[in-house]
Amino acid sequence: NRMEWWESVCENDPKINIQKVQPENSQLSDLDGETRQTVEKMMYDQRQKAMGKPTSEEEKKNEILEKFKRSHPEMDFSQAKISM
Repeated sequence: NRMEWWESVCENDPKINIQKVQPENSQLSDLDGETRQTVEKMMYDQRQKAMGKPTSEEEKKNEILEKFKRSHPEMDFSQAKISM
């Protein structure tokens, strides 16, 4: 299984104690542009959720809905029950 940690580097080698593995600290500036953008979006969404605010995806959906409402003033949305 490719998603599991190896018990050892080679067969019959001592087992790796993953409790002792210390990942290196990294900076956002160390990441390539696409990865950095993804990480920043995840961090933003995490902060928004912690504050009880909408995530970037929920904000995007809300903007689309509001744009639709503005472009269709003939429609009455006052009784609409819309969940995001």
